[in-house]
Amino acid sequence: MTKGFFKVPIPRNEPVLSYEPGSVERKNIKDALNRAYQNEVDLPMYIGEEEVRTEERIAIAPPHNHAHVLGYYHRGNRRHVEKAIDAAIRAKDEWENLPWEQRAAIFLKAADLIAGPYRFEINAATMLGQSKNVYQAEIDSACELVDFLRFNVQYMAEIYAQQPPVSPGGAWNRVEQRPLEGFVFALTPFNFTAIAGNLPSSAALMGNVVVWKPADTQIYSAAVIMKVLKEAGLPPGVINLIYVDGPEAGDVIFKHRDFAGIHFTGSTKVFQTIWKTIGENIHLYKSYPRIVGETGGKDFILVHSSANAKVASTALIRGAFEYQGQKCSAASRAYISESLWPEIKDYLLEDLKSIKIGPVEDFTNFVNAVIDERSFDKIVGYIEKAKSDPAVEVLAGGKYDKAQGYFIQPTLILVNDPGYTTMCEEIFGPVLTIYVFPDEEFTSILKVIDSTSPYALTGAVIATDRYAIQEATHALRNSAGNFYINDKCTGAVVGQQPFGGARGSGTNDKAGAMLNLLRWVSPRTIKETFDPPKDFRYPFLKSDG
Repeated sequence: MTKGFFKVPIPRNEPVLSYEPGSVERKNIKDALNRAYQNEVDLPMYIGEEEVRTEERIAIAPPHNHAHVLGYYHRGNRRHVEKAIDAAIRAKDEWENLPWEQRAAIFLKAADLIAGPYRFEINAATMLGQSKNVYQAEIDSACELVDFLRFNVQYMAEIYAQQPPVSPGGAWNRVEQRPLEGFVFALTPFNFTAIAGNLPSSAALMGNVVVWKPADTQIYSAAVIMKVLKEAGLPPGVINLIYVDGPEAGDVIFKHRDFAGIHFTGSTKVFQTIWKTIGENIHLYKSYPRIVGETGGKDFILVHSSANAKVASTALIRGAFEYQGQKCSAASRAYISESLWPEIKDYLLEDLKSIKIGPVEDFTNFVNAVIDERSFDKIVGYIEKAKSDPAVEVLAGGKYDKAQGYFIQPTLILVNDPGYTTMCEEIFGPVLTIYVFPDEEFTSILKVIDSTSPYALTGAVIATDRYAIQEATHALRNSAGNFYINDKCTGAVVGQQPFGGARGSGTNDKAGAMLNLLRWVSPRTIKETFDPPKDFRYPFLKSDG
């Protein structure tokens, strides 16, 4: 509810720590990793005021060391989904009527806790549970999550401050931004702790109550987020954290009269199934649910003949292989001008030789493990298919091993067909496919890029020719919701590059922007007339005589 307006602290992006040898943060994160390895955790669900434990305990292991048990989480069932919904509805009236600045204070405190005393605990949880190296964890679970929490408060204040003009003739117009009528379902992915924290908290910030189901492979760090929110003063029942099978949770939630919206990041196939289910059940709901989703990507880097070869190769290596290519924005297909290809190829092969692969505890490893065996097997299937195709060349990598962890070498594939499987399908692993095109076919390749994939999440052009940059920027305007010039296609920063794509990549409601928060409110316009009319007759009704 809009009850008064207060200025909020102006947000600044959280500084990224370097973790260089000898630094204080390097010692602190190593200590946090050691503690995590030595202490098995027992992770309950959080439903209302209860910490819910069940008889079914599921082990959590690092993807890079799957023989070690970090702890256990308690698997729930449909009864726990029902209880979570009931707890959310019970908490709704008190929460949505809490003045917005009181809600803001909770999430600002959570940001300070993550930036300070919980920084190394949440980074260590992300490193171990999701196999992220220390830098990738730092920019994700610490900095980006802190940025989401702080910038969202600023956006909320700006939304509430937007009011219509005063009408002439003694009337006062105002807009009240109400939370949605019901509960919001947050369904979050494994690959970004920040996204897992943002999806439930952004909806809750606007006065909504939430049922939150994280990916099973992210529960270890999700529990730290919930711990922080509770310490920050989040009342019971506002965000309810459950560990339930996705289809089982959906079967309850998408048939509930009070289902008001879903905040989703995950696969395109799952999101389309959810959308279809909501459509089929639309007659059951009190209101039309808000459907907000960021889904898949088949992200591209285009290298023009005017590009700096070293800039291009660096963008390709970082864009494709940071976090094992498990970013929705990761570079998965590249189109490189023929005249530059020999030089870029040499740089790529040289860099790949220097990349180390292994567990996150060794900070010299650039690449770690993919998230689980299912993902490992899927990625390996694409690599083996490429190896067996005489028209395809595996330039580098192509090896893999899951004896101790789910390790796959960064793999470069060269194709002579821009419609080859790995140029078109989302792989979500450390595989980059390259197509080399004649310099004079730059305009034609733009059409190929635009039409090859059903996705439209991120993309980049590397060039120094300003006409080429403009041509690509215009021709690919619908091909990527986040477009980069002379940079890799990953690394969106909250407050600087709001993130999201269209087509098969989602609803483009831009996490890290005011637009996203507007999806979690329902405006009511109020007009108050101070001197209301007392006669129905208008002046035009008077007789000329």
